[in-house]
Amino acid sequence: MSLVKAMATVAGLTGVSRIAGFIRDILTATVLGAGPVADAFFVALKLPNFFRRVTAEGAFSVSFVPMYTKALEKDGEEQATLFANEALSMMLWLLSGFTIFVMLAMPFVIYLIAPGFHNDPVRYDLAIDLSRVTFPYLLMMSLTALLGGVLNAHDRFGPFAAAPIIFNLTLITFLLCAGFGFETPGHALSWGVLLAGFLQFALLFISAKRIGFKLKLRRPQFNVRTKQLFKLMGPGVIGAGVVHINLFADVIIASLLETGSISYLYYADRLNQLPLGIVGIAVGTALLPMLSRAMTSRDSAEVRGLFNRALEACFLLGLPAAIGLLVIAHPIVTTLFEHGAFDARAAAMTSAVVTAYALGLPAYIAVKVYSTAYWAKQDTLTPVKASVIATLFNITLSLWLVFKTPAGVVGIAAATSMAGWLQIMLLSRGLKGREDVRLDDRFKKNLLRIVLGCFLMGSFLYVTKGQLQDFYRGDAADLGSQILALVILIGGGMAVYGLTVTMTGVIKIKDIKGYLKK
Repeated sequence: MSLVKAMATVAGLTGVSRIAGFIRDILTATVLGAGPVADAFFVALKLPNFFRRVTAEGAFSVSFVPMYTKALEKDGEEQATLFANEALSMMLWLLSGFTIFVMLAMPFVIYLIAPGFHNDPVRYDLAIDLSRVTFPYLLMMSLTALLGGVLNAHDRFGPFAAAPIIFNLTLITFLLCAGFGFETPGHALSWGVLLAGFLQFALLFISAKRIGFKLKLRRPQFNVRTKQLFKLMGPGVIGAGVVHINLFADVIIASLLETGSISYLYYADRLNQLPLGIVGIAVGTALLPMLSRAMTSRDSAEVRGLFNRALEACFLLGLPAAIGLLVIAHPIVTTLFEHGAFDARAAAMTSAVVTAYALGLPAYIAVKVYSTAYWAKQDTLTPVKASVIATLFNITLSLWLVFKTPAGVVGIAAATSMAGWLQIMLLSRGLKGREDVRLDDRFKKNLLRIVLGCFLMGSFLYVTKGQLQDFYRGDAADLGSQILALVILIGGGMAVYGLTVTMTGVIKIKDIKGYLKK
């Protein structure tokens, strides 16, 4: 499977998931708003997701996939399957104990991750109850991530990319049924998270079985391969999860601010995650097994081509997305979320946070490519150095902006963005001198053309937003007017950018026709 086709598969399914996710978020904003129940639920949602993204989909995936791919290429299907089952048994044993421990210690855990809740009995008690329901989701999604790595190594990218669709549809269903037997909508959503974990695992289990993978639980044992896996995972826990460590630190700091701050960060991050998920995850997921194979076969030309085209795709799609969020954050937030319990102040605060997050979006998308260049070579130690520095920088800057300036919750998002640029600078310096990942002339020329397209698109959005402000602001602005204004802004911006990159040769019509035929 080609890199473009693999990226398209992951990006397309991720896009469907993000659309379902936006429907879920719109319903959540309408029902929960940005109050105490919303804050408690978002903490309960972030807690298992933090460990899932840092360990299961972060450190584990970037360590397991290259090792599994190498075993598949050199030792054959049988040995690769044996290694996967050894890893699965070890993961099941360790995470089951960890899950039980955290659920028992949840009052202390909530005190640590949301210290501002301690003096608010409503948010504190709710966060404990809801987190105990959601936390086993970590175990199910960790097992799902392992099966996803197996499928990706076999160039089957669809099932793992489709799993989040099940998650979002499940939560939408539970949210619509919140009035039937649930204490609050937060409780309904929490039980939806737990069920979604089981359903996603079932999808990946069936998909892995179809390619001939035989899941067999074994007695956990530390042999040469599992020791190597955990050795690679150690630094990768931080190296692969700096974005999520930063976001988790954001929750801790935001809990000390006014009620609703955690909710502002959540809704803003959901918008930020749309391009980051579609572009960054698609590129990283498709690139890792392909880059691992190319490095195993010592094909430097193939490695360099994959690296440059992946980075080019990141900026081609990620940079205009960042400019769009930066310029039209308020129309987007108003149209999507300012309904029901989500009032004008919540929309204004969330828009400001979106703008701050957008400043770092291109960096975090590019981090996916630079980090993959290390992971494919089974080097998880080098990225951790950049991650530690970036994480400490983010926390320090967040504390300063929040408590020493009037920035408030916006300062948290701004610090996260700056940490992303620091991380990309450190990662690129670490690759300096490696011929197989040197930037080629095509990338350099196209990057300038992409920047030109973004400038023209941003100018169009800025001018048009002013002309359409009556459509999405004021008492006369109804939902239909808001949607129309947003369609004009996004559609027009895409047209301006698309024409620019096509006319300057970044994208060629014949290539588009070829991809569509494939």
